[in-house]
Amino acid sequence: MQETWAAVDRYFGGLLAPEDEALTRCMEANREAGLPSIDVPALLGKFLGMLVRISSARRVLEIGTLGGYSTIWLARALPAGGRVVTLEIDPDRAEIARGNLHHAGVLERVEIIVGPALESLAALDRASADPFGLIFIDADKKSMPEYLDWSVRLSRPGSVIVADNVVRDGNVLDPDSGDPDIQGVRRMTELMAANPRLSATAIPTVGARGYDGFAIAVVNA
Repeated sequence: MQETWAAVDRYFGGLLAPEDEALTRCMEANREAGLPSIDVPALLGKFLGMLVRISSARRVLEIGTLGGYSTIWLARALPAGGRVVTLEIDPDRAEIARGNLHHAGVLERVEIIVGPALESLAALDRASADPFGLIFIDADKKSMPEYLDWSVRLSRPGSVIVADNVVRDGNVLDPDSGDPDIQGVRRMTELMAANPRLSATAIPTVGARGYDGFAIAVVNA
């Protein structure tokens, strides 16, 4: 089945989310730098860009930059004057992302904040940052409950929050898992369900990276 899932990914991706030279070069640069192969697939990158347009977001927050592949998709979808703020704990990865964003011609639309994401989110809140219209959570999963809390605080009615990698090959079903990432995803999902300010769902997916999926929420008034 894994081979079939990967082939389907390639089929739809090739038709609906073809990578141009900048996106291909980004992936090559990430591999050459030894970054883990955990970038979003092209179809999800395209979906994130579509969400920027659907939500009319002018400010986008990304928690977890890695090499900037998803950042490129997000930045390209912004309207004139729009901006992505992306958080990355590792300064070396941030520098790789900066080069990829420059090569893609979108660096001027992106602010990379280096440091632990929870500290950066608190700093944004203290600075009374303008609310974000779309927030993409794609960092360590054990901290997802805290990332969700900050995302709601930094949003506005109508903001869209996307949390990636929530299915975990089906291991999200195990309430007794000793994996802090599994427990983080489970707690975040429970908080999404219980928060009256959020209307949320989850979309399981299969593809080249196996059995996974994402959760998505809209912030209510």
